[in-house]
Amino acid sequence: MYYQIVESPISPILLAGDEEGLKYVNFLRGKGKADIPDGWQENIAFFRDISRQLEAYFAGKLNSFEVKLAPEGTEFQKSVWRALCEIPYGETRTYKEIAISVGKPKAYRAVGLANNRNPISIIVPCHRVIGTNGKLTGYASGLDVKEFLLRLECGY
Repeated sequence: MYYQIVESPISPILLAGDEEGLKYVNFLRGKGKADIPDGWQENIAFFRDISRQLEAYFAGKLNSFEVKLAPEGTEFQKSVWRALCEIPYGETRTYKEIAISVGKPKAYRAVGLANNRNPISIIVPCHRVIGTNGKLTGYASGLDVKEFLLRLECGY
């Protein structure tokens, strides 16, 4: 597995992936803080394009990522993550709306758990999911990060 740490306005971000695609995008802070396992190899050239895309995103110049994704998870989790990728830039959805979109209308708590286990933050936009009451709820890297990302995208 290759990795690179890139800077962001929030905190450093760990990128990790291999020839299959991008597997992790994690802030190096909060409950979701990732550690770099032994055996991973730093490879800046491998992540050059996605690093540039993230830089443009944080500068407010990019609203859609072009990158091959290869997250690891259960089929249900992957279905939720695909649904998250359908949420347009600058918009939000509720956990209930995501549950309905994956064909499990009563599984909004399971959607919340899948959302929490999303290994590819920002690009798989779990930050765009809010509570039914319109309030910000749960984010592994902290609600301040979720609020920052939503403010960047839609002035939330």
